[in-house]
Amino acid sequence: MENWELVARECIRDTVARYNHAGDSGRFDDMVACFTETGGLIVVGSTEHFGRAALREFFSGVGAGAQPGFTHLRHCVTNVLIDVESPEAAAVASYFQVITDIGVDHWGRYRDRFVPADGGWRIEQRSVKTDGYAPNSYFA
Repeated sequence: MENWELVARECIRDTVARYNHAGDSGRFDDMVACFTETGGLIVVGSTEHFGRAALREFFSGVGAGAQPGFTHLRHCVTNVLIDVESPEAAAVASYFQVITDIGVDHWGRYRDRFVPADGGWRIEQRSVKTDGYAPNSYFA
């Protein structure tokens, strides 16, 4: 493995972590900064959002549809599999669980396309598939 690939992998891991930490604390500008300028989010079976303005609008409204009452939100991302294809592109697959006051609320998968941008590696496209919800999920 060459040095540039190690740097790419670590930058990608950092972006994955920053995305979830920002989202869990409602810092939507920081969350959007994890995407390229024209980056997109595809919610499988639902909506698609491309460009930072559309992403910010979507992220700021996600919690609005949740049932009232939860006091914390934590995304736990695991099994981050990074396939660096070249110095210009990487495919990333990972699993997530979302923890709220009830415990595990919902879970699923991210499938990402990363590219170098803004001095790091940013999400060019993220596909989110929720595989399941707890019976008393705040988000179902």
